[in-house]
Amino acid sequence: MERSEPPVGYAPSVPGQAGTPEAGPPRASFGRELVALAGLVALPLLVYYLWLCVSDRDNSGALFVPTLADFGRIPLPTWEAALVFGAWMAFQALLYQFLPGPWVQGAPLADGRRLRYRLNGLSAFVISILACWTCGYTGLAGKLLHDQLGPLLTTVNLFAFALALLLLLFGNGEHASRRHLFYGYFMGIELNPRIGTFDFKFFLESRPGLIGWAVLNLYFLTQQMPETGYGAPTVAMVLVVAFQVFYVADYFANEEKILSTMDIRHEKLGWMLVWGDLVWVPFTYTLQAHYLVRHTHELPYWAVGGIVALNVVGYIVFRGANSQKHRFRKDPGAAIWGKPPEIVRTAQDSLLLTSGWWGLARHINYLGDLMMALAWCLPCGFDSPLPYFYVAYFLILLIHRERRDNAACQAKYGADWDAYCRKVPWRIIPYVY
Repeated sequence: MERSEPPVGYAPSVPGQAGTPEAGPPRASFGRELVALAGLVALPLLVYYLWLCVSDRDNSGALFVPTLADFGRIPLPTWEAALVFGAWMAFQALLYQFLPGPWVQGAPLADGRRLRYRLNGLSAFVISILACWTCGYTGLAGKLLHDQLGPLLTTVNLFAFALALLLLLFGNGEHASRRHLFYGYFMGIELNPRIGTFDFKFFLESRPGLIGWAVLNLYFLTQQMPETGYGAPTVAMVLVVAFQVFYVADYFANEEKILSTMDIRHEKLGWMLVWGDLVWVPFTYTLQAHYLVRHTHELPYWAVGGIVALNVVGYIVFRGANSQKHRFRKDPGAAIWGKPPEIVRTAQDSLLLTSGWWGLARHINYLGDLMMALAWCLPCGFDSPLPYFYVAYFLILLIHRERRDNAACQAKYGADWDAYCRKVPWRIIPYVY
């Protein structure tokens, strides 16, 4: 997703550089093998645990200490769920491949190549929502999801594991990655697997899981309506769904900017991205809406106003910073807030932006993202910590990512990075962190 972006930079003479070192494949070690294996086991179990917390009517929204018996309640896959998921993937693939849209070049890769991408995500998003609304109007979609949502979670998990295995077996990656089985499987071995113009990473990164997130949220909104007793969703549910569906729509409205993100440019396509895109995004990012189905409560006007303001300000920071970064990378001489850009030029001839949004903090876009994440959780109230899993996980993720990027840039740029940090001393939150 767009949030996984390194600090702003521009390198006119070094292909593919964007303010951080090129992400070459780290040498897999025994420690990385163990971490990869632990992730393959723990992350799916975590998603199932969250699912059990929110989906069980007698335990809806409450945290509990799981036992082996509890995980025995994990839903099994069904043929119906497989058909639903297969139809969804085929539908998204057809939209991706055949909908009209402009062709653009991606950011330069380490070898100097620039891949071409067709940008039709916004059209695919709108068509998908309309198609699902049509199915929902007939009652078909609601019945299928009501009966098959649990089995669908397991079906998508199994598909993600199988697809990652195929990518490992048939990818054109480094032999060293293949020798370290779990790490190569987890992180992937090929940067941009393609068949013709069909780019598997770009497709998986944006289409089935991200649009599925919006569709599932809309489904949970309709499921809450009978629970309220007056045939309409609560204001809390409307806020959560509106914020998140807008976020997904905005993602596709700014689809070209995704091509400069770390996932697209540097991360290889393995289990981490495949499973994250297909399972983690649609089944954990919908946690707030899923929780609110059975937790109907009213919000005072002042709370509604404060939550809306928090989300709007977060969006302004997030979109403003990312758009500014994108413009700077395309044209380093373009004005920043009406003034010439201020930069630090490194010995590698990279340009690090130190004005505008990026003069306030080195990862100011993360601040906007965190503000929106909190706004998505607050409508759920405080009866359970479960809906706040998203913002807590996100805070840990972004701090870790910021620390990792800082260490990589320090190693690459040395004294130039020190000069940059003196000009922009704050990491994420100005005057705080």
